[in-house]
Amino acid sequence: MKLILLGKPGSGKGTQAEKIAVEFGIPQISAGVLLRKIEKDDTPLGREVKSHIDKGSLVPDELVIKMIFERLQDSDCKKGYILDGFPRTVNQAEKLDEKIKIDKVIDIDIPDDVIVNRMANRRSCLKCGATYNLLTKKPKKDEICDVCGTKLTIRADDNPETVRNRLKIYNENTKPLIEHYKKKKLLVTVDGNRAIDVIFEDVKKILK
Repeated sequence: MKLILLGKPGSGKGTQAEKIAVEFGIPQISAGVLLRKIEKDDTPLGREVKSHIDKGSLVPDELVIKMIFERLQDSDCKKGYILDGFPRTVNQAEKLDEKIKIDKVIDIDIPDDVIVNRMANRRSCLKCGATYNLLTKKPKKDEICDVCGTKLTIRADDNPETVRNRLKIYNENTKPLIEHYKKKKLLVTVDGNRAIDVIFEDVKKILK
C-alpha cells in the first residue's frame, strides 16, 4: 500500500501517518524529518536547507526529490509506505507519477486560523524527530520527549509570522495537488478539525 498524506503545515497529517504506520505495518516517510536531519549537518547543503526551513520557504524540488527517491530504495519500503510532506508541488507529483503508482491520497483539511494556534503549541525533539502538541498530543512529562527523554524545542518555523508565510506558500504551491489527485480519482478529504482518534477512525475506514 503506497499512500500520500496531504495537509497544511500543522494539520496533523504527521500524527495520522504515525498511526497508519503502526496499524498497517508500513514506514512513514516524512520529508520534514529527512530535511531536518540534513539541516543539522554543518555542511553547505545543511546550511542551505536550514536557511529555507527557517524562512518557512520550500526547499528546492531537485533536492527533495533526490532525497525521497533514495529513501524509497530502503528494504523497509518493499511492502509500501506513507509519504508525509511529499510531494509539495505539482512538479514533484509529476516526477513521482513517472516512477511510482500511488494507491490513495488522503487530504487532512483544516482552517488556517486553527493551524496558526496549533503550531504555536507544537514542540519537536531534535534528537529523534518526534513531534508533540500542547493542545492535542502532550508529552507525558512537561517539555520532555516520550521516546528518548530529550528536552523538546519550539522550531523556528512554528512562530505565527512564519506559519502564516508557510500557509501562503502552501496555498500557492501545494494546494494545486488536490486538483491533481482529484483528476486521478485518488483523493479522499478528511475533516482534520476533530480529535486525533476520531480522524484516525475515518482514515482506517478509507484504507480498509
